[in-house]
Amino acid sequence: MDYKYINQLLERYWNCETTLNEEGILRAFFSQEDVPAELRRYKDLFVYEQRQTTTDVLGDDFDERLLSMIEEPKTVKARTITMKQRLMPLFKAAAIVAIILTLGNAAQVPFVQKSDPVSHYDGYQRFDQGTAVAMGDSAVMDTIQQSSIQPKAANILK
Repeated sequence: MDYKYINQLLERYWNCETTLNEEGILRAFFSQEDVPAELRRYKDLFVYEQRQTTTDVLGDDFDERLLSMIEEPKTVKARTITMKQRLMPLFKAAAIVAIILTLGNAAQVPFVQKSDPVSHYDGYQRFDQGTAVAMGDSAVMDTIQQSSIQPKAANILK
């Protein structure tokens, strides 16, 4: 027998030029029992498609099995969020910034140069200008006190 038409269809099939009807003809041809020896190597390709479609059909109990695996949706209960809970990340961020700034300032204290060891008392820096102002104020107070004492002393000596 001459299978010239089947060979032409196979050639067009490999070039992706066949229509759906022509592919159906090829499937029908290769689903027969007596296929020529020269074309048997293609039989598995076309028979495989037919066997797969028949074995992959869903059963009647598929819907029941699927629905039994799916649970009822659980109701989601709304939570109330207080203002404290909403602002908690902000409080944490402010605390972290405060800690970092405090540590940064504390780390700079040892690097401050001390100009006069006498002007420092218990780790607090006293400025020379402030000391001078205080000394000036005490001198003014002394002169005021002395001026108030001298007239009384002069009255007593007379």
